[in-house]
Amino acid sequence: MFTGIVEEVGTVVVREDGADSAVLRIRAAKVLEDVALGDSISVNGVCLTVTGVTPAEDGAAVWSTDVMAETLRRTSLGAVPEGGPVNLERAVAAHTRLGGHVVQGHVDGVGTLVSRTPGDHWEVVRIALPTDLARYVVEKGSIAVDGVSLTVSAVSPATDPEPWFEVSLIPTTLRETTLGARATGDPVNLEVDVIAKYVERLLEARR
Repeated sequence: MFTGIVEEVGTVVVREDGADSAVLRIRAAKVLEDVALGDSISVNGVCLTVTGVTPAEDGAAVWSTDVMAETLRRTSLGAVPEGGPVNLERAVAAHTRLGGHVVQGHVDGVGTLVSRTPGDHWEVVRIALPTDLARYVVEKGSIAVDGVSLTVSAVSPATDPEPWFEVSLIPTTLRETTLGARATGDPVNLEVDVIAKYVERLLEARR
């Protein structure tokens, strides 16, 4: 489980594509301070397993992970290039503060950045999302975008055939995550609040 509070931005230094899988080697420092093989790290909101660690320069290291066909097909990791930046977060420990919301690292779909509107000290970002996810997104609710826990500031009307939502990014988020450099048209991984999905399932069972 994760909280959606990005610890650092890493770099994909090697990408090895296979027939139906890929191996990513990612340079990082902070998230590897206490890492062990088999640990989970969120990469742009995708829960991945550490399969190897190789020391690098300046106290950093390169960790390896296997990405299966399902993940490549259903998330933006299928297109992440060598040299590309990625948001990283270690799995939450029981004694730490839950600064964001409950994030599983199980991406529900891929959205598209539609627009960016600068403000004095923030930026409003509009993101289009798959129609079947729109019902789980509510104003003032939580959503993970590329693994970043964000509060929804606006949603499209229920009748809109092309649903969207907006989030307001503060300077810290713009500076310390990949969302500050995302351009119009870029894909982003989305994970909706799991509580909404559980509630829907329970209500369906009662009906």
